Amino acid sequence: MSNDAATTSPLRPEGAPAADEAPTRGLGVSLPAADTRAKTEGTFPYASDLWAEGLLWAALLRSPHAHARILSVDTSAAREMPGVRAVITHEDVPGDTAYGRRIADRPVFAADTVRHHGEAIAAVAADHPDTARLAAAAITVEYELLEPVTDPERAFEAEPLHPDGNLVRHIPLRYGDPDAVGEVVVEGLYRIGRQDPAPVGAEAGLAVPRPDGGVELYLASTDPHADRALAAACFGLEQDRVKVVVTGVPGATGDREDPGFQLPLGLLALRTGCPVKLAATREESFLGHAHRHPTLLRYRHHADAEGHLVKVEAQLLLDAGAYADSSAESLAAAVAFACGPYVVPHAFIEGWAVRTNNPPSGHMRGEGAMQVCAAYEAQMDKLAAKLGVDPAELRLRNVLATGDLLPTGQTVTCPAPVAELLEAVRDFPLPSLPKDTPEEDWLLPGGPEGAGEPGAVRRGVGYALGMVHMLGAEGADEVSTATVRVQNGVATVICAAVDTGSGFATLARQIVQDVLGVEDVRVAAVDTDQPPAGPAAHGRHTWVSGGAVERAAKMVRTQLLQPLAHQFGMSTELLQIADGRITSYDGVLSTTVMEAMAGKELWATAQCRPHPTEPLDASGQGDAFVGLAFCAIRAVVDVDIELGSVRVVEMAVAQDVGRVLNPAQLATRIEAGVTQGIGAALTENLRTSRGLVRHPDLTGYALPTCLDAPDIRIVKLVEERDVVAPFGAKPASAVPVVTSPAAVAAAVRAATGRPVNRLPIRPQAAVAAATARG
Repeated sequence: MSNDAATTSPLRPEGAPAADEAPTRGLGVSLPAADTRAKTEGTFPYASDLWAEGLLWAALLRSPHAHARILSVDTSAAREMPGVRAVITHEDVPGDTAYGRRIADRPVFAADTVRHHGEAIAAVAADHPDTARLAAAAITVEYELLEPVTDPERAFEAEPLHPDGNLVRHIPLRYGDPDAVGEVVVEGLYRIGRQDPAPVGAEAGLAVPRPDGGVELYLASTDPHADRALAAACFGLEQDRVKVVVTGVPGATGDREDPGFQLPLGLLALRTGCPVKLAATREESFLGHAHRHPTLLRYRHHADAEGHLVKVEAQLLLDAGAYADSSAESLAAAVAFACGPYVVPHAFIEGWAVRTNNPPSGHMRGEGAMQVCAAYEAQMDKLAAKLGVDPAELRLRNVLATGDLLPTGQTVTCPAPVAELLEAVRDFPLPSLPKDTPEEDWLLPGGPEGAGEPGAVRRGVGYALGMVHMLGAEGADEVSTATVRVQNGVATVICAAVDTGSGFATLARQIVQDVLGVEDVRVAAVDTDQPPAGPAAHGRHTWVSGGAVERAAKMVRTQLLQPLAHQFGMSTELLQIADGRITSYDGVLSTTVMEAMAGKELWATAQCRPHPTEPLDASGQGDAFVGLAFCAIRAVVDVDIELGSVRVVEMAVAQDVGRVLNPAQLATRIEAGVTQGIGAALTENLRTSRGLVRHPDLTGYALPTCLDAPDIRIVKLVEERDVVAPFGAKPASAVPVVTSPAAVAAAVRAATGRPVNRLPIRPQAAVAAATARG
């Protein structure tokens, strides 16, 4: 966020104390992360930094083909190389030969068929990384090439690519009257590309065999207990003989770890009896882990003459790639949110997720919701143009509010201030045009050294509204467990919730500070000896794990206050903890927390589990979601209509956050989400040709950099607390990822006067639109 943006940010509410008067601990404070200094100085230990005595190095042999039958695998040349300690294939897997977080359909090693480019076929352990790579390259595989199925529409008629068939899931949503029609109808066909998580650090890990025949895996895992379950099943071991220790996670915006990378690592350690390390190359990272689902969307919107929505019809086709992964859950989100945060009396949505020979798809921030947001917001722009209504005004006539129904039949019971969010970004002052600030250099869409001419630049303003669900969906059990222990004035939080950059470790410290008044709070390292806390996704750790920490801290608080209350003949409810002191309502009792805790060791363990949900039924109906979060974004772009280049000038954001728990951390999460969405809108597309990934590196895959980031103005944060959520807070980073691509596309439409129906936006589309416009 720019300096100017900071002055307009609502992160410090009106009437709040000045910085020198504000509290320095507890909820609502911008407490810095405990590992900030180590990460800044480069001393933070990531998985790629791990080492062990007697270390061996691993390498994987991956398929160069998207679809092929394996006729033979000859590992003899690799086994005979000096320094090679083990070579394993599918024949060496002692337990389950296939895995999957939801559906176990992906083989650890391809046995008879290769289904996507980069699929693992064999693994090698050697005493030097170069030896391991050379040995993997020396393995000879004889293939019979098969025709790849890369068009998801062809998957319906193509021969089965997998024993489970090509269809992962079909959801036919039926809501209202199928014969309803509107006076105005608009249609559109939209395509969303394949976005990669592109983690800062590629996958790496260390496997260490144990004397009891088990193994310890040191990984940048985001769901250690699920990873342990998969590993134990693959290794043919009881779960208590497999331990996952979470190392430093270098960021995560989706499924951070590819289990197909972890499982060979553990198998090699068990085979050799030595520690084994694997550090993936960037190419291997692109080929192995899951990506955002490429999606084809067909829409028809019906509205009355005043622009009120009557009916939405849509067909959504998600490309799951070779295996199912989380495609069923992504499809549920896409179908449920296909109409957006709008009141729609009648909706008929058909959604499919299918297997192809393309790279695997899976969980990424806002999966399913991002793709449909780009499409339904394009439809709203088309309706506005056809009716001659301002795009923001048309949206305001249709926005969802608390008490309305989703097309799934679920009532929106959480705060839904969608109109307030949209009005905030609509009314925020627009950035100055270059002609109004002639003394400043104008940054052209081509960049500081761009070849464009000012006369070819057109400015556009676009709006988008997005929504995401919180926590898991469709009956997922979201329980989390935490322990809070206090001794010698130091509080320790034990919880298996992985901080992937979401700031959970900092939040846990703030919660304990707030409840117990203890300054020194530490968060223990995460491993699977602790009770499970679930995956780091959908803001669940803020809600579920944070809730467990709060409950445990409150139990410790009761243990601390009960003796004092008994001594003074009052209940604990009449005592409060603030600024490190314990005081009674009448001022008779006043002591420090440290004095009250002297010589004591207090601890408590608690769980948090939100209210249950249910799967969508055969007609797409059901209370599938715990809660919802909303966002409005206004994008301002400059488009060079001769070069087709686009520069995002400003993104004005208003977001439904429930409660601000850490202002600085929240601003960072929103800015990061907006920037990731801009990447999906303009540059990020993992391109394939006949299923083969083209340029699987950070030169061929264009991530937005600091030079591409616009001014991000957080113009309003609505703090209307969700009463069923601990602290009332909502997830912060996913909903701006969902909304910002649609806003950028809307702004480009406004600048060029032509539809934008594909993400990322291709330069030639802007050029063609400009030429046609004349």
